Amino acid sequence: MDLTILYRGPLSSCDYDCPYCPFAKRRDSREQLRADRAALERFTAWAAAQTGDRISVLFTPWGEGLVRSWYRRALVELARLPHIHRVAIQTNISSRTGWLAEAGEAGREKIALWCTYHPGQTPYERFLTKCEELSALGIRHSVGVVGLDDHLDEARRLRAALPDEVYLWVNAAEGHTYTDEEAERWTAIDPLFPYSRHPHRSAGLPCRTGESVVSVDGDGTVRRCHFVPAELGNLYDGSYRRALGPRACPLAVCDCHIGYVHLETLPLYDVFAGGVLERIPAAVLPSPAGPA
Repeated sequence: MDLTILYRGPLSSCDYDCPYCPFAKRRDSREQLRADRAALERFTAWAAAQTGDRISVLFTPWGEGLVRSWYRRALVELARLPHIHRVAIQTNISSRTGWLAEAGEAGREKIALWCTYHPGQTPYERFLTKCEELSALGIRHSVGVVGLDDHLDEARRLRAALPDEVYLWVNAAEGHTYTDEEAERWTAIDPLFPYSRHPHRSAGLPCRTGESVVSVDGDGTVRRCHFVPAELGNLYDGSYRRALGPRACPLAVCDCHIGYVHLETLPLYDVFAGGVLERIPAAVLPSPAGPA
């Protein structure tokens, strides 16, 4: 079986205070952190044992995972395994990067980071330096921002500084409607922004989630994706396997990249061929235009 897993454990604490995030500066108790660590270690052990399958993993924690040693260790351990195709994580890259060297050359080719820049939470130069460190280590990574007006100048500055081969994505801000003029400004930075600008109609349409892509929580409950609550079974007793199969989306719309990227009616598996998990396009996108 070739399976992509979006894993989200109970971790919900973050070291940033972004005004657009409900988990900003949230602190988990020691008990909550212990529970998250135990859940992640259980998941990592399960993934390591699936030697007959081809597994790809994207960690999508509510909080910031890489400030926790068990997430760093999980990426390194999984990347060393031959049946693990890719292991990626969404992160603000506020933590150090040197630990990635522990994966070895072959392991680093499997690790990928989906990095979000949050202006106002970290100095621009510090974030850019982290990106440069990832490039020096040979770590595949994409970089992005939330498409808020206050972020526009910083996003332009970052796009100009990053190598052309590093994709800079822009997420439409939740609840924000963009005029055509505003959308053009963001599209000049990210040519793929039109996919994020509007929610995608998904009701009754075929989606790879629930067939080759699943969502798993800390208890091992398997769902088709993070946004559909119906359970398919449990990872650890294997009950989810018989529930896998093609199925239409039950929701009216899908407005998050980690969801709509799997819609079969969109061409995004071709756009991101080889980099769907880490949001890296298959080809270098056209050079961005000047400020609109």
